[in-house]
Amino acid sequence: MARFIARRLGLALGTLFILSFLMYGLLEFALDPLQDLRENPAPNRAELIANRVRLLNLDVPWYQRYFLWLGHFVQGDFGIAWRTMQPVSQLIRGAIATSVQLVLAATIISILLGVTIGLVSALRQYTTFDYVITFVSFLLYSLPIFWVAVLLKQFLAIGANDYLQNPTINWPLVVTLSLISALFWTGALGGRRDKKIKVFLGALIVTFAVLVLTLATGWVENPTIGVVGVGVLSIAFAFGVTAIFAGLNNKRALYSALTTALLGTIIWWPLQWLWAYWEMSWPWMFGLLAVSLAVAALIGLLFGGPDRQISIRGAMIVALFTGVLIFADRVLQTWVPYNNAPQIRGRPLATIGAATPGLSADFWMRQLDMATHLMLPTLALVMISFATYVRYQRGAMLEVLNQDYIRTARSKGLSERVVIVRHALRNALMPLASIVPVDFITLIGGAVITETIFGWAGMGRMFLTSLGGQEVDPVMFYIMLTGGLAMIANLVADFLYAVIDPRIRVNA
Repeated sequence: MARFIARRLGLALGTLFILSFLMYGLLEFALDPLQDLRENPAPNRAELIANRVRLLNLDVPWYQRYFLWLGHFVQGDFGIAWRTMQPVSQLIRGAIATSVQLVLAATIISILLGVTIGLVSALRQYTTFDYVITFVSFLLYSLPIFWVAVLLKQFLAIGANDYLQNPTINWPLVVTLSLISALFWTGALGGRRDKKIKVFLGALIVTFAVLVLTLATGWVENPTIGVVGVGVLSIAFAFGVTAIFAGLNNKRALYSALTTALLGTIIWWPLQWLWAYWEMSWPWMFGLLAVSLAVAALIGLLFGGPDRQISIRGAMIVALFTGVLIFADRVLQTWVPYNNAPQIRGRPLATIGAATPGLSADFWMRQLDMATHLMLPTLALVMISFATYVRYQRGAMLEVLNQDYIRTARSKGLSERVVIVRHALRNALMPLASIVPVDFITLIGGAVITETIFGWAGMGRMFLTSLGGQEVDPVMFYIMLTGGLAMIANLVADFLYAVIDPRIRVNA
């Protein structure tokens, strides 16, 4: 293991050295830091040029400058953005945080939705549902991101903010969304004609009722989840997780998931008291999450059953879901004061920037403000990435379902749930193990258009600004960061392969 890691790291460092050397040489020919001074009519132009030459060591050959820069870089001195004389270490600190904040949410949502819908599409191969999902995924994949971003700003920000000024029930929209939901669930669940009719009518009625109640009761103007919502959703999620991963006939797994959901709902009350008198921060929140996961693991361990790992896994997933619900409920409790703040003026859905300037807010309102700014750029990235993951997951799942061991598992009398979840899905995730880490790194360094349209000062925008300003040091840091992270992503993908498929070992 140690030899494998050392060999891969050595190869990565060598590749990164060659990459940085070549890119530094290309930047020497592509950038001209003296261009503005050559066009400057000032009488002291020669003196200004001489000063800048000394500042940037332009009188030294570029390959010597490269090694000077590399020596400083490995010591933690990343140079300066010479136009503002701001150190690169300060410049990139906020840019990296902004890009990770944006990309992390988009990647998680894209993976969850893409894998789930791609799996269902493969199981419903050559049905109307499969054809529709295929068409929609190709359509989303082909859409230009700048066009999608502009449409989202127009309809999901400007239009939605106008609607929030005087919310009314839009009956044609309610009926259309209800029909879309009914058709989706009918196609996803499949079955015989009588089952499809029941699913269609059930989904239609439930969706219609939820939408009407949401609009008629004023929930849109003051959205909350509350302890009742947390309890109902957590219990429903517990049944769903158990049905998928263990089967409802596994009573111990079901009881562990339900116990976790009920305990999480009960904890809602003391948490409200704690958060009212204690200043929260993200380290505290992660600490609370770690404690909740440990308690859930203990619950699953105590209930045990034929396979303790299934009970533990189900309880921890339910604990995570319940924790997210409680957190979201507390954030939404600040909706009214946030919406009435003078900086918001009743238009909470942001179209530009990562935060509202001048907003006086506590920890919870800052999270709500971040969420309102994250919504549109995250949705834009999700729509494109989601389509890619759907196609990959569908293709991988179809390939796995045609393997001999899947037919053997079915011939042994295993239930379809066990065949799909335990045998097929795990191997179908292997292609994504090599795609997701690289995609994540690519988005961190390359969400240039999205960051520009939505006014996010992330890594992509910093790269363009530095390139346009003829600043070598920030551009080289961007190249080193994205190149290094890409190599780490490939190493992570190798280990994920070994985790997903036990047949793969490092020594192989």
